[in-house]
Amino acid sequence: MKKKNSKVISEGYVVDTSVLVEYILRGAPQRIKVEELFNSALKKQIELYITPTTISELLYVVSKIYEMANVAKANEEALNYVRWLMKRAKITEITADIAIKAGELKKKLKVALSDCYVIATAIDLQTKALFLRQEKEMSGKNLENLPMIFLNQIK
Repeated sequence: MKKKNSKVISEGYVVDTSVLVEYILRGAPQRIKVEELFNSALKKQIELYITPTTISELLYVVSKIYEMANVAKANEEALNYVRWLMKRAKITEITADIAIKAGELKKKLKVALSDCYVIATAIDLQTKALFLRQEKEMSGKNLENLPMIFLNQIK
């Protein structure tokens, strides 16, 4: 458990892009759960973290989704979403140790490098990496010893 401003925060998650994208998709099956996470973070009941690589990936993905949906000023709206998120989550730093751990995870797991940074950051912060679901590229990998959780596992 981590203490912050005399309140005890018992949970923390390094959030993957997939979870953050789920929030902007109307009718997405897990959207309400993501909204509950954001509300819990605002109330300081949980701590959410986002890596710099996730911010870059998120900006790209959200702007593309908004463009496909014909949202006016898609990039500006994507930037607004990222700024909005930054009020609900802490942006982590990429240290040399995290970069090395992410590289080692990439070699071992052969998954997206951005996912490796999420997991490496979770290890560094002694919390859990939060993914929307187990992605295809993660299937058959030895993930049991990694601090990972999927959105449907959160109560």
